[in-house]
Amino acid sequence: MRHGARLRTHLLASSLLLLCYSILPVSAIPRPFVLVITQDDLQVAASESPSDKPDSSSDGDSFEWDEFGDATSKSEEDLDPGSWRPILETDVITNLEYKTEEEALYYSGLSKIVTSVSVGNPRLSEEGESEIAAAANGGDPHARSMLGFLLRMGMGRERNQAKAFLYHNFAAQGGNLQSKMALAHTYARQEMYDKAVKLYAELAEVAVNSFLISKDSPLVEPVRIHLGAEENKEALRKSRGEEDEDFQILEYQAQKGNAGAMYKVGIFYYYGLRGLRWDPAKAFSWFLKAAEKGEPRSMELLGEIYVRGTGVERNYTKALEWLKLAAKQQLYSAYNGIGYLYVKGYGTEKNSSKAKEFFDKAVENEDPGGYYNLGVLYLKGLGVKRDVMLACKCFITAANAGQPKAFYQLAKMFHTGVGLKKKLHMATALYKLVAERGPWSSLSRWALESYLKGDVGKALLLYSRMAELGYEVAQSNAAWILDKYGERSMCMGESGFCTDAERHQRAHSLWWQASEQGNEHAALLIGDAYYYARGTERDYDRAAEAYMHAKSQSNAQAMFNLGYMHEHGQGLPYDLHLAKRYYDQALEIDHTAKLPVKLALASLWIRKNYANSFLVHVIDSLPEVYPRVEAWVENVIMEEGNATILTLFVCLLTVLYLRERQRRHAGAAAQDVAMVQQPNMRDIPALNQG
Repeated sequence: MRHGARLRTHLLASSLLLLCYSILPVSAIPRPFVLVITQDDLQVAASESPSDKPDSSSDGDSFEWDEFGDATSKSEEDLDPGSWRPILETDVITNLEYKTEEEALYYSGLSKIVTSVSVGNPRLSEEGESEIAAAANGGDPHARSMLGFLLRMGMGRERNQAKAFLYHNFAAQGGNLQSKMALAHTYARQEMYDKAVKLYAELAEVAVNSFLISKDSPLVEPVRIHLGAEENKEALRKSRGEEDEDFQILEYQAQKGNAGAMYKVGIFYYYGLRGLRWDPAKAFSWFLKAAEKGEPRSMELLGEIYVRGTGVERNYTKALEWLKLAAKQQLYSAYNGIGYLYVKGYGTEKNSSKAKEFFDKAVENEDPGGYYNLGVLYLKGLGVKRDVMLACKCFITAANAGQPKAFYQLAKMFHTGVGLKKKLHMATALYKLVAERGPWSSLSRWALESYLKGDVGKALLLYSRMAELGYEVAQSNAAWILDKYGERSMCMGESGFCTDAERHQRAHSLWWQASEQGNEHAALLIGDAYYYARGTERDYDRAAEAYMHAKSQSNAQAMFNLGYMHEHGQGLPYDLHLAKRYYDQALEIDHTAKLPVKLALASLWIRKNYANSFLVHVIDSLPEVYPRVEAWVENVIMEEGNATILTLFVCLLTVLYLRERQRRHAGAAAQDVAMVQQPNMRDIPALNQG
């Protein structure tokens, strides 16, 4: 009770109720996800009637889900039925036993489609699509999911969103989780949060059950293969697996006996990080070598492996021994694993009070997992008096440290109205963050591996599938491949390879979805698409809307474009003052924009001082009169096609010429005046002397 009081005082005294979940803050990607929890949200817990609260029975089964998760190690095929892994790993497909003829037909068709985009064979793709359709008609849910994907993309058949939704609905009812992700994303985009939240909640539960029991699992974030218009060379270099020079150096150090290097190599293999294949056997070997040298983090992960039985026979006794050894070396996160075993009664007696003692030790050392686990005890009343408010504050503290399980619990509170005011849109957003870490996220690893090997078609297919599931990075990557590689992207359309129109339309749709999720570069490209009529009809109003969205995220290019549209009255009111304001803001945000901004300001000066003149007419007509020059400027001078740069350059030269001519005329006129006004010495009478 004494420690509970200290914890309560510590949490209640904290005024920080701002949760920031950062997702790679780079200019070409979304801004941080920010969740603000106000005091008003927390007051709901205090005002709840007893009938609104879950049963506080000590058995811990009052909630629908097990808050501490299941330690059972399951294969990706079990966690994600219909997973694409069997056809992406050849050693898996050869050993796969099919339950039905339709399932065999599904994997055969999927294999042909994947192969077809790798080798550029539309006929093989058609064969695969026919097998997928046959399996779907036979009732296979995974084939129905794939058919929904083909209909949404317009591959081998006419693009039909309504039919795609219908097939995904059938697949989801049959247990396909990827279709549930696709449906949840569709509902969320339409702000149908009552439906989206239910699906994301189920998917988030699957994801949480795959997390570590002791500590936070490393975030396996899909790699962004581009930064704006350029390839993300640094990130790609670090993702080349065993071919990466940095990894080779690390592995060499491990082989020479460096315990820290052994642990890192083990981590890479355990999670399949940095482009490496997931290999639990190699990971276990490296962890064991490091633990024998006294490396505590490896001891903790050995405990984790024995609890889950990942690549080894499950052994709770050994798990507890390794966790205790790690804790003795002051690895405080290991206390969470020990507490977990006491909560579940694995390898020891089931004792929630004893578990709390270990969670308290983790909290005393500011371990985020400790706060999360204590929050669960207070939420369910396990070994302590039930206190929803205190549980909520524990989850907030853990979430502030980036603990994904804490985001999951806060999502449930927003979902159910227990501990926090019921807000389905908040619950949906948080569930989605957790759900995207589920087993289906492994598609990103295969997509990246394909891209690094030069198999752009396969990478596009896999990123497109992830894009349908709602992954912003995948939406951005797929769109970038379509724009960057064009015909070489191996894009499959309604009949054979994509036409230019199909490719532009598909890229436009993907950029638009990415922009909806906060990708400012995508919003900028959507604005360009509407402005220049790329893959869609010209629409200055929608272009301005997209630029405003990018501008709200402090994008300098968007500010410049808005200034230009105000200057010309395109989609925005003609207003030279607002145009100047946007140009100035662009320069404040990005100092490298000095040249285009100076040129734009020169254009404004001409418009203001020579309004309705022939010179202004010439400036406005330059892009139309010289289309070849415009194209050259678009492709060479400006990365994203700002073809006004040459026009503005001409404006600047014109301004300099006019000013110089004005100066010369003024000088000549002044000289003439001086000559007229200068007195003639011969006309001045001589002064009288004397």
